[in-house]
Amino acid sequence: MRARVAVLLAGGVVAVTAALAGCSGSPAGSGSSSAQQQLPPVIVDIDKASNTTVTLPLGNVVDVNVGKTDVTKWAADIEDADIVSFTKGKDDGSAQFNPGFEPIAPGSTDVTMSNGKKKVKFTITVTK
Repeated sequence: MRARVAVLLAGGVVAVTAALAGCSGSPAGSGSSSAQQQLPPVIVDIDKASNTTVTLPLGNVVDVNVGKTDVTKWAADIEDADIVSFTKGKDDGSAQFNPGFEPIAPGSTDVTMSNGKKKVKFTITVTK
């Protein structure tokens, strides 16, 4: 059985969200930490996304949960490609990586995702 992993490849960098227990860092107000804190991705369920607006802060990503459908079959039509970019889903044989979006600039754009059988239209609003 292959595992479905909520990981988004963004510009050659793997963005992974993990909960770390017992981590220590610089106390608040004591200066900067050696590791920058990673925001969890905005998760969008493809079955509930139709006609919704997804708010995406700059520096974060959208991970689209496509359920039991083939992650590699999903494509996206982006009305304004200056706002977000699309990352195709991937299956490397041992894990599946969901498709998603990465913010480019603040603004709002409609996106339509389809896999040849299903078509879902929603809006992504990128905020500062």
